[in-house]
Order: sequence, then C-alpha cells, then structure tokens
Amino acid sequence: MATAVPELSRERLSLVAGLHEWVVTVDHKKIGVMYVLMAIAFLLIGGLEAVLMRVQLLWPRADFLPPLTFNQFFTLHGTTMVFFMGMPILIGMANYLVPLMIGARDMAFPRLNAMGFWVTLFGGLLVYASFFVPGGPPAIGWFAYAPLTEKTFARGPGVDCWALGLLVSGVGTIAAGVNFVATIVGMRAPGMKLRQVPFFVWTILGTSIQILVAIPPLTAALVMLIFDRHLGAHFFDPQAGGSAYLWMHLFWFFGHPEVYILVLPAFGMISEVVPVFSRKVLFGYEFMALATMAIVFISLGVWAHHMFTVGMSRTLDMFFAGASMLVGIPTGIKIFNWLATLYGGKLVLKSPLLFALGFLSMFVIGGLTGIILACAAVNFQIHDTYFVVGHFHWVLIGGTVFGVFAGLHYWYPKVTGRMLSERLAKWQFWLLLVGFILTFAPMHVAGVLGMPRRIYTYEPGRGWDLWNQLATVGALIQAPSYLIFAFNLVWSLRHGELAGDDPWDAWTLEWATTSPPPSYNFESVPVVRSRRPLWDLKHPDDPDWKYE
Repeated sequence: MATAVPELSRERLSLVAGLHEWVVTVDHKKIGVMYVLMAIAFLLIGGLEAVLMRVQLLWPRADFLPPLTFNQFFTLHGTTMVFFMGMPILIGMANYLVPLMIGARDMAFPRLNAMGFWVTLFGGLLVYASFFVPGGPPAIGWFAYAPLTEKTFARGPGVDCWALGLLVSGVGTIAAGVNFVATIVGMRAPGMKLRQVPFFVWTILGTSIQILVAIPPLTAALVMLIFDRHLGAHFFDPQAGGSAYLWMHLFWFFGHPEVYILVLPAFGMISEVVPVFSRKVLFGYEFMALATMAIVFISLGVWAHHMFTVGMSRTLDMFFAGASMLVGIPTGIKIFNWLATLYGGKLVLKSPLLFALGFLSMFVIGGLTGIILACAAVNFQIHDTYFVVGHFHWVLIGGTVFGVFAGLHYWYPKVTGRMLSERLAKWQFWLLLVGFILTFAPMHVAGVLGMPRRIYTYEPGRGWDLWNQLATVGALIQAPSYLIFAFNLVWSLRHGELAGDDPWDAWTLEWATTSPPPSYNFESVPVVRSRRPLWDLKHPDDPDWKYE
C-alpha cells in the first residue's frame, strides 16, 4: 500500500496536467477538437429534445409533455442546433483544417482563437443555466418574437439567460470570423495564390464574411432586448411606441445568412470529398469560387422572405421574392459541378463519399422546396405551417449534417491516426437517410393540409394523424444513427485501423504531414505551385495535373 499511493498520485498528476494542457492551449488543432466535441454533446442534447417533442405529437390530444415544457424544449432545441451545434462544429473543423490546408503554423490570432471557443462554450452553458432559475427555460421559440420576450409576458429570468448566452456566444463567433479572414488572406504558404487554395478554404472565407456582417445586428438586437427588459427601453414594445417588426428585421437579417453560414462550409467539405473519391479534379473550380461569393452577397439581401405575411408593401414582396429565387442560381451551379465531377469518375464508395451522395440528393430537394417558399403567393398559404419546418430541416440536416458527416469521416484519420469503422459508418448512414426522409417528408404534406407549426397538440380528424405518426417513427429511426456515430468516434480512437499519413491518396496539404499532425504542423513551410501540391509531389512526371 505504501508504494501504491505515490503511483496513484503520479497518475492523477498526469491526468491533471493533460487536462490543464487542453484548457490553456492555443493550438488551433486542439481548439478545433474541443469545438467539435462541444458541438457533438449539444447535438445529442438537442436531438433528445427533438425526440421528446415528436413523441408528444405522435397522437392527437397527447399529454406526454405539458404545453409549457413543450415550448421550452422547442426554444432550446432550435437555439441549441443553430448556435451550439451547427456553427461550433463547422468553426471547429475549419479551425483544425484551414491552417493545415494553407500551409500555416497556426491561426493568425491564437489567443483570440482560444477565447472564441471558451466564450462560445460559456454562452451555451448560460442558456442551459435557465433550467436552474425561477420559471425555468424560456418558452419563446428560437426566433424570440416580441412580445413573447417582453417583461410583462416573460417575467422569469429564463429569457435573460437565453439573450445573454447568445450575446456571449456571438462574441466568440465574431472572433472566429475575424481570425479566419486574417489567416486565409495573410498566412498562405509561399506560392499559394487565392485561386489555388483548397475549395473548403474558399467556403470558410465566404462564411467568415457573412459572420462579420450578420452576427453584429443580432448582437445589437439582443442588447436592445436586455434594455427593454431591465432598463425601461421600448424598442420592441408596440404599446409604448416600439416595433415588433424591428426585432423581426434584425433577427432575420442574421437568420437568413445564418442558413448559408451553416451550409457553405458543408459545400466546402463536399468539394474536397467528391474529387478525391471520384479520382477527378473538381469541375469548374473558378465558377464554384465565384458562385460561393455570389451566395455570400445575395444571401445578405433576402432576409425578409421570412416576413411576407407581416404586411410589407407589394414592391418589397416582389424584391425579396426575386432575390430569394436568384440565390438558387449559384447554388445550382455548385450542384451541377459536383455532378460533373462525379460523372465518369472512378468512384470509391467509402463512407465519406456515401454521405456526400446523401448530401447531394437531399440538398437538391431542400433547395427546390426553398424556391417554392420564395414565391410570395405560395408563401402566403403555407407560411407558419409544417411545410416550412420540413423545408428548413431538409436543408440543414440534408445539407449541413450530411456534409459534416462526410467531412468527419474523411478527416478523422488525420486527427487521430486511425480509421473510423466502415461497418458502423454504413449503419449510421442508412439509418440517418431512411429516418431523415421518414421524419421530414410527411411534414411537407401535413403543412399543405394546414397543420400550423409551433403547436404542442392537435385535434383528431384533420388528416394530420398519419403524417405525424410517420414523422415520429422516422425520428426514432434516425436517433440511433447519432448514437452509432458517437460510439464509432470513441471506439475507433483505440481500436480503429491505423490510417497512416494519407489513407485516401489525397492531394491537399493537410495530408502532407503526419497523422495526427505535430504541434508545429509542418517541419518546413511548404512551397505551393498548383491547387494540388501533394499530387505534384507524388506524380512529378504527370503532365495532366500541371496547372497554375
């Protein structure tokens, strides 16, 4: 026993030292991993909230969840998935990959990078701290329309936890946007021109521009909301001369670019996965880059298509309908370019490509329902119905989530040095695909039949019963896929097949260093002469890949 105590103490000291190293790190790779782990934890929490809401809607007049609890879960689910799962997992993957892809040692501002992660995590914890305050979490929806947030309607501090949590996490997101722009513009490897960066880097640059434009208005709106609630201001109180529409404009000026903040990085991941697993160059790189920037700027001018029914003028309705349809053109360019890359390729049907194909098929459907909603006359009929719920989940899960899973399965070997289990990945994919379709396709039908969104129950005999039952069954099929993924991450970390430095025979710089990479990324800063520097190194005599 006398010798066991010091040994145990050394183990504890080693554990504490290891944890301390992660807590104080400014290494972009460790920060990226922490972002992703945080996002996965919130994904499981938000997914559980969604499943509980779907069980409540399984049958008419159900009482599985009380109305207040349902609305609280509804608020937390949307907030969690957008602010604490969607953005952090994309920022985390970009944190890990962008410096490696452009041949940099680290991000431009490492300490700002660390601060961004910790304040984002603190913001998420602050939102969920609302469970421990009088009145519990807010029941205002993730969109928090006035007057639901005014002091006279929401007396408890739950709304304050929500507003302060988003305010704090927004600071972290803006810090990430600044850091990415500075890193991409100023820290590329010698010889790497902007038109030679990997396409994922292009999408992160576009996303960062959107973050810097779209997040500050939301931050300002949250400050005004706090002033309304605690300092006697009336920005959003119509009874005191304020305007509920002002909140809607400020929120959706953030809210619609947010869709592209969430989906553009997934576009970038697909643009890295599809060429590697097709064994072909990405078709139309220049047009894809221009389409990305077009999406960035057009998306900043379409926010009020969420507000067709609030009584805007006919001129504004026509403008925002036209702008909303216009954004479909650069998106369509991307779809055709991915298909052209796949066409005639030597497809390697590993899990990254499988999720990429799921992305392509599902995102097309989500985009087409978006064009339907962009038509103001149609929108008037199905606005605030379950058609809209089905649409944006089809875009964000069919787009962002499938794209992220493609990226995570592709880059996991780089992060850990081991492969994810292909068998578990395929189980995950098929459960997710089948469950996803079965969950969200019936919502479109229920919406056309008139089922309003944001209701906790419904009356029998309206034709909605079957569609809600199918959606709930789909959610129960879909849920295990996320648990399989979490298990695969942990199990493969120890038992996965050793990957080597470049298991996919890829061609971008992150695969030129060891797996996992050292703290300094590269022994010597690489010199780049084309878009595929690693391919050039492997095939110095191949004339087909020599272009600037």
